[in-house]
Amino acid sequence: MEKLFLKVLIILVVLIVGVMIVVGLFLGTIVKKGMEAVGPKITQVSIRVDAVSLSLLNGSATINGLVVGNPEGYKTPQAISVGSVAVGVNPLTVLSDKIVVRSVRVEAPEITFEGGLGGNNLSKIMDNVNAIAKNGGPASTNTTAKAASQPGRKIEVDDFLITGATVHVSLTGLGGKEMILPLPDIHLTDLGRSGAGITAADLTRRVLGAITATTIKAVATAITDLGKGPGNLGKEAGKVAGQDLDKITKGIGGLFKKLTN
Repeated sequence: MEKLFLKVLIILVVLIVGVMIVVGLFLGTIVKKGMEAVGPKITQVSIRVDAVSLSLLNGSATINGLVVGNPEGYKTPQAISVGSVAVGVNPLTVLSDKIVVRSVRVEAPEITFEGGLGGNNLSKIMDNVNAIAKNGGPASTNTTAKAASQPGRKIEVDDFLITGATVHVSLTGLGGKEMILPLPDIHLTDLGRSGAGITAADLTRRVLGAITATTIKAVATAITDLGKGPGNLGKEAGKVAGQDLDKITKGIGGLFKKLTN
């Protein structure tokens, strides 16, 4: 009797594990399609994801090949690209009203800052996100998108780390010259931890806001340093900087104050 019970128990465990693996694969596809459907409604730019893998056994997920496009009118191909994002999820909350994400680690994202006094791509995306967040999030009639991000479902993210980021800077006031700058780590904690959590739109607003503010600060610092010498931009850029540096610095400084208020 004990041997029979043990065999039945082993079979049940194997079946449960198998079901969890299959469900994880199925949910990964749903999340991928949901990100590509809901993401553009929040940012008003294209969102592309190569693949999402989700394991309910250990509560881990990986997002591969995430690319955030640029608003219309900008020449660079994308605003942000990330090779891989590691996510730790509480598996018991995946289908609940509040999804609990223990950790998000974004490794070495490539960020593009394009623009000048008239605005830039990151600030334009932030304006789009802010408008959606104020309205409580995007409305969607897509069944797959609803499954991944229903209006009533909220999110909690305990730890969100962006590390090893670099920003490619293309300023119109500097004659199209490009700078490549390292960004310090961006570390956010306790997002939506209290209460019912936050919406996907609000999470996007907070994360993108931190990225944009950190990027603008780095660009403003680099331009200030440029006024002290041409640096790696060359003599031609130094001449341009001598004419327009003050205007560009004031413009970017204004953008930074707008984001941090």
